[in-house]
Amino acid sequence: MEKNATFDDIRPYHNDEIVPIMERLVKDPEFKRVMGFIFPEKDWEQLAALLRSFKTRHDFQHGLIKGTVYEMVGKTSAAIECSGFENIEANKAYTYISNHRDIILDASLLASMLALSGYDTTEVAIGDNLLLHPWIEDLVRLNKAFIVKRGVSIRQMLEVSTHLSQYIHFAIKEKKESVWIAQREGRAKDSNDRTQESLLKMLAMGGTQDILTNLKELNITPVSFSYEYDPCDYLKAKEFQQKRDDPEFKKSKADDLLNMETGLFGYKGCIHFQIGRPINPALEKVDAGQPKNELIVEIASLIDTGIFLNYKFYPINYIAYDRLWGKNRFAGEYTEEDIKTFDTYLDKQLKKIDLENKDIPFLTERILEMYAYPVKNQLEVKGKE
Repeated sequence: MEKNATFDDIRPYHNDEIVPIMERLVKDPEFKRVMGFIFPEKDWEQLAALLRSFKTRHDFQHGLIKGTVYEMVGKTSAAIECSGFENIEANKAYTYISNHRDIILDASLLASMLALSGYDTTEVAIGDNLLLHPWIEDLVRLNKAFIVKRGVSIRQMLEVSTHLSQYIHFAIKEKKESVWIAQREGRAKDSNDRTQESLLKMLAMGGTQDILTNLKELNITPVSFSYEYDPCDYLKAKEFQQKRDDPEFKKSKADDLLNMETGLFGYKGCIHFQIGRPINPALEKVDAGQPKNELIVEIASLIDTGIFLNYKFYPINYIAYDRLWGKNRFAGEYTEEDIKTFDTYLDKQLKKIDLENKDIPFLTERILEMYAYPVKNQLEVKGKE
């Protein structure tokens, strides 16, 4: 069962919609310009013919997206690994909840890794604040994205959240499609990854039973994303200072676009994804009779623990931790050469920040936190902090 008109405003496109959508994209001059930037070596007519040849989402993802993402990231990273496939089964649908580092690549790379390993790709939650042009919405909905409506009024929030939750339950239970959603709205700019309680409350709305049973239906599975380098670290640090200096500061659409482009084309070093174990066995031991807020906090903690324990660390993480809190605790995990490489990198990123009143100590500490918090959080759940 794939179709339910109730969700037409947010769902991915159906297969019978692919051909006219592709035609619309091919005729969009802005889309043509972007495709020329991504595929500079390809002739536009040949590329347009390839796009017109796709008749299903599967054709599109496997014929273009999977290879393109893998090739693009291959040019901007040293290695890409994904492990934990022993924790999932090919014939089951999962709600993958992960930490969030990159606006586009987190979900795209997870889907590509799943596809390369013989699993079906996931549907992906994406905020409508990122749909900066009509062609972007077409592209992501072709790529199995469903829309999360942001910026609605308080009066509309309950209705919008219920609608989204019902769609996710529909995708898991009726369509048998896995979904990916970040553990919080937006990225944790300091990498102190915590599952928002409001996310779990939203996910529970779409079922027909109690909170715990509704969440069990979704087969929640934590996923840990580890990037050696975050090419957007300097942009995040800049935003921290802008918000410190002006509490009313808000990013513009141009800022969002710059973050997307920088994340896509900036150097990321090694990338590792770890699929954790589904939390349903742990949920069986949770007291369903406790107060609602305490129940949600406990479930969020289970997800966080699953994410924290599966981080992969690089010398930059240990150096940053030691500089902030460690007093050389992890000195055995890096060399003098690693320190020199880190200092050169940090200096280069700080120089990219274009603020008139650059607060270098503040900005340095923010970047250090981005690389140190994953280590700190893992130590905490292991009881070693």
